[in-house]
Amino acid sequence: MTHQTRAELVRLLKDVKERTGTEVRLSPRGKEETRFVLTYCGDKAEAFLDGTGEAAEQKAKLVAYLVANADAHEVLPDRAEYLKNILLGEGTGWYIYRFLTKFNLTDGACFAVELLVPKRIEEALSHIESCLQDSSDMAVRMDDTHLVVVKFLDAEETPLEFGHFLSQSLYEELGVKASIGIGCEMKSFVEIASSYRQASTAVRVSALFRSDFKVHTYREYLLVKMLEDLPKERLKEYMEQFYVESADEVFEDTDMMETAERFLENSLNISETSRDLFMHRNTLMYRLDKIERITGLNIRKFSDAVTFRVITILYKLLNP
Repeated sequence: MTHQTRAELVRLLKDVKERTGTEVRLSPRGKEETRFVLTYCGDKAEAFLDGTGEAAEQKAKLVAYLVANADAHEVLPDRAEYLKNILLGEGTGWYIYRFLTKFNLTDGACFAVELLVPKRIEEALSHIESCLQDSSDMAVRMDDTHLVVVKFLDAEETPLEFGHFLSQSLYEELGVKASIGIGCEMKSFVEIASSYRQASTAVRVSALFRSDFKVHTYREYLLVKMLEDLPKERLKEYMEQFYVESADEVFEDTDMMETAERFLENSLNISETSRDLFMHRNTLMYRLDKIERITGLNIRKFSDAVTFRVITILYKLLNP
């Protein structure tokens, strides 16, 4: 057995201990212990665990089975396909551990980022891979327009900062404007499929509210997701309770909706919104006053802004 294979086996046995509570060694201690043989990567290795008798024999058989099945190379796809399967939730914790072991990756806190890339996707993938500094970070192409990056947490960069870095880098290097969604941080790579679903939701839902390409986090759209999961009839009930009849005039006006969305995104800050939209302050004030005249909601006030946001979400979900 090569040194690398033995090192992989040692890591595998550590995982077995965490999952089963059974400690297995590759060298004897000289006490009462059970000796058995493990088969890994086509090689055999002596193994030892404390205790003797039937119970110890059963534990040895279990460990031998787990290790032998962890070496099912004939059914393991290549790295990209393997990662896609994990992101799509197609695999158990053991399947994921085999991925980490096979490619010498260290488990840890991580998150997923989905990128909607309208063009030059292969070049975008190559560029992103060249930007990943941590050897554990990974990027994979999911289909003709979507890439996913798995990023392990570090102290130097927040997930949102990383998302903005990807957005800026793709635009500056390739002229590609990508819509980017960021999932929540997970404590372990075993949970990465959940973060990927969240990132994908952020990209999808952001398209309901904005037409330009931006960086969005799942947390931004938590309210949207909560309402989206409700039955359509319940949404209609809420819409009847909140709805202002003349609000359609605002919802169907692209300029008015963009103004309102930017104003809400900028935390009701008039100066920031003016700069963001390249709009004179007076023009912005006029549009906000018009929204108030039509809907009766002064979205410069927090309570009215929340109500307007809920009505907007309901309208978008019922009129996709």
